[in-house]
Amino acid sequence: MRVFADLDEVKAAKGEQLGSSDWHLVTQEQVNLFADATEDHQWIHVDLEKAAKGPFGGPVAHGYLTLSMLAKFSGQLWQVNGLSMAVNYGLNKVRFPQPVRVGKRIRAHGQLADFAENKMGLQVTVLITVEIEGEDKPGCVAESLALLVP
Repeated sequence: MRVFADLDEVKAAKGEQLGSSDWHLVTQEQVNLFADATEDHQWIHVDLEKAAKGPFGGPVAHGYLTLSMLAKFSGQLWQVNGLSMAVNYGLNKVRFPQPVRVGKRIRAHGQLADFAENKMGLQVTVLITVEIEGEDKPGCVAESLALLVP
């Protein structure tokens, strides 16, 4: 994890890699809970028999489930000391180059891509790539925005 002492240190690190998160195993239980929470019970996620015969050879995580893991992964990639708060400010470009199959492990890699002064603090853009263990393409690539308030 990259720990920054303050916002000036964040600004000085523009373009730097933040490292990698821990691996996370995507389970069918997690996919089912996400399906219940979002009311998205599409068969490619929750019908094990049908999914086994489908295009991915088994059930896959929702793209939005993979995206939601950025909250966990970001907390493992970086932090800034001395803030009153850090909030999710949104996303720019998001892509899902490859589905994440249930039973696969994923982790994130981050790069501090950009920043902009904001009346409340510093808006930071972090490019996050979600790697799927053993696969060539990532499960998600996103520009994640955070507002860092001193």
